[in-house]
Amino acid sequence: MEPRLDYYTASPEALKAILALEAATFDLSIEKPLLELVKVRVSQVNNCAFCADMHALEARRNGESERRLYAVAVWRDSPFFSDRERAALAWCESVTLLSQSNVPDEVYQQLRSQFDEREAVDLTVAISAINCWNRLAVSFRQLPAL
Repeated sequence: MEPRLDYYTASPEALKAILALEAATFDLSIEKPLLELVKVRVSQVNNCAFCADMHALEARRNGESERRLYAVAVWRDSPFFSDRERAALAWCESVTLLSQSNVPDEVYQQLRSQFDEREAVDLTVAISAINCWNRLAVSFRQLPAL
């Protein structure tokens, strides 16, 4: 698979806006290790090899275990995640698969049992940002570095 184009140079103005959204997610109320797990999982759901690789590497640099990173793809059947992490992972999948899931009430209730209102919004903004990056990387065939 060959990259289609370099979206950074093709439209610097558009990328500036997305980078601003990404920068805003750095100061949100959600703990950084959880955000990296969410970014990995959303990228897996979206089949974004570039972002899945990048965020798995970032998570490892920040102390995440390889075992948990391997298990994030099967988090429902893994004993390695807390109730808060499970709620975030369920939410990120449901929001990412919006057209299929319609974000059901039970997933929202699970989210709210672990996250206050601000955290719920902050997590959703972070999920939206990684979905945007995934759509760029997948559409234009950005590949992980070897």
